[in-house]
Amino acid sequence: MEKGLVLMEDEKQDLMRTIQIKFPRLSKGQKLIAEYILKHYDKAAFMTAAKLGTSVGVSESTVVRFANELGFSGYPKLQKALQELIKNKLTTVQRIELSNDFISQESALKSVLKSDMENIRATLEKINQKTFNDVVNSIFSAKRIYIVGLRSSTAIAEFLGFYLNLILDNATVIGYGVSDIFEQMLNVSEEDLVIGIGFPRYAGRTIEALDYAKSRGANVIAITDSLLSPLAARADHTLIAQSNMASFVDSLVAPLSVVNALIIAVGLREKETISSTFSRLEKIWEDYEVYSYKEKRVD
Repeated sequence: MEKGLVLMEDEKQDLMRTIQIKFPRLSKGQKLIAEYILKHYDKAAFMTAAKLGTSVGVSESTVVRFANELGFSGYPKLQKALQELIKNKLTTVQRIELSNDFISQESALKSVLKSDMENIRATLEKINQKTFNDVVNSIFSAKRIYIVGLRSSTAIAEFLGFYLNLILDNATVIGYGVSDIFEQMLNVSEEDLVIGIGFPRYAGRTIEALDYAKSRGANVIAITDSLLSPLAARADHTLIAQSNMASFVDSLVAPLSVVNALIIAVGLREKETISSTFSRLEKIWEDYEVYSYKEKRVD
């Protein structure tokens, strides 16, 4: 395991404290970097090595050597550690300030699309195929499937629940409503599967729901951004989907892509069922004009 990740997992070895301890032995240029990060770590976390170097008046290579001095294999590892350190602590106001600093009105389209592309690329590198297969098997072996995704994750939970119900007809999406979340999960048992979806800042109620599911002996799956996530700590299997974005809006492109892959994988095993289901649905959609099949004449 790389030293950068060890620092994040061991709360006693705080990254900021490590910089302070190593400070006396750093070169003059590296000390400038250290001072900037200690004061502005929230901004530094989203800067490239070149941008950070320009901000403090040193070369990009000095920034890379600084990361090496802290025990990281390269600057991207240090940047990732800084992002892990702050992303669950930033308030919405702070995230708005960050997006104002790094994303202009003119560059918003390109910046966001590039960020989403990077999130998908990073997800492809991190996700474990065996874990993915285990999750698909868990979906098929479950008597009932409960899906918990609150706040911004609600859209993903609803999307996953909609399609799993079309294919398997045993999924329930848990959300805020007339009844409490725990009342909706009252009968969850060891025969069931609970899928928790959450990204920074993690919804406390989702974490509590997974705790309850574990206490009932249910199989728990987490779809989240890191193995250090509080959802992952409560899960039997975790699917990693990167959601980093220096903005007040969570990037849910990679998580939705992973959910899409899950739906497709489940559907491939149930081809005949899907064919029959959608044949009946097409008839209903046509009879009740759910979709616009042809242009209506306007007199």
